[in-house]
Amino acid sequence: MTQTLPATTARSRALAAGRFAGMALLGSWLLAASAQISLPMWPVPATLQSLVVLLLGALGGPAAGLAAVAAYLAQGVAGLPVFANGAAGPAALVGPTGGYLLGFALAAWLAGFARGQDFARQAVLLLAAHLLLFVPGVAWLAAYVGPARAFEAGFLLFVPGTVVKTALALALLRALARR
Repeated sequence: MTQTLPATTARSRALAAGRFAGMALLGSWLLAASAQISLPMWPVPATLQSLVVLLLGALGGPAAGLAAVAAYLAQGVAGLPVFANGAAGPAALVGPTGGYLLGFALAAWLAGFARGQDFARQAVLLLAAHLLLFVPGVAWLAAYVGPARAFEAGFLLFVPGTVVKTALALALLRALARR
């Protein structure tokens, strides 16, 4: 009887780890697909990625959201064309959008704490997570275009979309929670 319990526990852990890895991989693919839905803007395109980042965290929790973004970034750095407009390779992380790509990890992690919260807390956490991704994004972009232009082109232009995508993420999260 004592031999069965450790084997069952080990098997359960292996299954849980496999499920976690599978969900992270699926999330990374959803993030890659959302990167291809893009409005060409300079210096940073508008995509559906931030919506997906919020949902990855909010539905999976902080660790799963972070793992999905990490898998996405690893795929892109490895050369898969997963970044916006099919970009790939390590150069994407050091280009003008590099800070936003890293900000996705922070946003997914913070959005993960919205899981299981009431409506008001979810709204605040999702908005805070969405705004958090702009911190490294705008800071990094400032090295390319200067602080004032980075704030304008890298944040202010995105405020309406941020509000809409955050509201949509909240609505989807609430709808899925009811199911």
